[in-house]
Amino acid sequence: MPKKKKDLPLIEGLEITTLAAEGKAMGKYNDIVVFVPLTVPGDIVDVQVRNHRRRFMEGTAIRFVRRSPMREEPFCEHFGVCGGCKWQNLPYSEQLRFKQEQVHDQLTRIGKIALPEISPILGSAKTTFYRNKLEFTFAPRRWMTYEEVALGAEIIPGRALGFHIPGKFDKVLDINRCWLQPSPSNEIRLETKRFCEEHGYPFYDIREHSGLMRNIVIRTSSTGEIMVIVVFAEDDKPRISALLDHLKTTFPTITSLMYMVNAKLNDSTGDIDAILWSGRDHIFEEMEGLRFKVGPKSFYQTNSEQAYELYKVARRFAALTGSETVYDLYTGTGTIANFVARHCTKVVGIEYVPEAIEDAKHNSALNGINNTKFFAGDMKDVLDDAFIARHGRPDVVILDPPRAGVHEDVLETIKRAAPQRIVYVSCNPATQARDLALLSPMYCVTAVQPVDMFPHTHHVENVVALEKN
Repeated sequence: MPKKKKDLPLIEGLEITTLAAEGKAMGKYNDIVVFVPLTVPGDIVDVQVRNHRRRFMEGTAIRFVRRSPMREEPFCEHFGVCGGCKWQNLPYSEQLRFKQEQVHDQLTRIGKIALPEISPILGSAKTTFYRNKLEFTFAPRRWMTYEEVALGAEIIPGRALGFHIPGKFDKVLDINRCWLQPSPSNEIRLETKRFCEEHGYPFYDIREHSGLMRNIVIRTSSTGEIMVIVVFAEDDKPRISALLDHLKTTFPTITSLMYMVNAKLNDSTGDIDAILWSGRDHIFEEMEGLRFKVGPKSFYQTNSEQAYELYKVARRFAALTGSETVYDLYTGTGTIANFVARHCTKVVGIEYVPEAIEDAKHNSALNGINNTKFFAGDMKDVLDDAFIARHGRPDVVILDPPRAGVHEDVLETIKRAAPQRIVYVSCNPATQARDLALLSPMYCVTAVQPVDMFPHTHHVENVVALEKN
């Protein structure tokens, strides 16, 4: 049971010793772990405990007794409030070191299987402006920081177009400049907000379920193309037309300008059609001479340049000679499938989202690739023994599942198919470790390559090669 607020201690002079799961900084007080956000190893801080559980405490640093020599000055004005880029206060070399340790720890502690030496993590060439997609939320009242409130002066809250405050579904931080996505992302967002405020467009209140402006999604690509999707809560044609025409005129470089009308009580738009306003209904990404169509609902790795490095690792681990049948499971828009298609006899891709499968087929046709087949449906329902009998036993299976990992039924089907090699691309080494344990002892791990796709966060991708014993 958590302790009452009045019983929560003030810990003086706590030394932050390491980073733990999910990138949380921590120290120990009387042998109890204390998690303290926005600190780094080597900091000594006075901590006001906010939450006291039996095995751990969580607190806030209220005074820095000594700042760690490892600490770096964050470059973003929104650091520590918006909830993203939590490691801006760590040098990038240290971020990579902790991510490498995270992969090693989770594979060994959770997987409990024999591992080769883990290759040094591949860092991202870009550590700012590396994302190709961001979604921003409108709110009628902006989140006021604790520092603003503490000043005690009269504050005009104003409206917000930015990111949700972590753990607060109805609170949005107004963003001035975000360092994640290249220009003109910031300019488009700021001009959209300015126009809506000037013309009295009501911002959506998620508690009251009222207002017009809900979200804006901005996608940029390695080819220099731009997609903008504005999400409205009502089909207010005059206002929709005025805003979209203004964006089209102000930003003539927008390749694809679209909108959605979401009158539901939640922000999900997977079941809502995107309506084209100007340009075309897609943009293109490019990789090693291949072009990939990216639509409003397409999944594409959000760090385009680093995705190329990731896929090169996956292709190298697949060790294709030209004669193999490859199954690309959780294929998304077929990026990996098309990336390896010219190096094997046939690729079979499976993905849950039908729109993504249509993009995958289009991407094959676009690139003159005719040895791929794509199927939509729930993986555990589509991939069974009968499916494999129809389409051929795989020599190589490439897995790129969501964070939850691979369903156990799918792993059992793969084991019965007995491919010679498996390449497992994961955004969550913890669930990857669990799945590797389920694949042993039939498969042994022959190579491990962490890849950093998201600088200044604790997230890490990891690619593992497995060989049949």
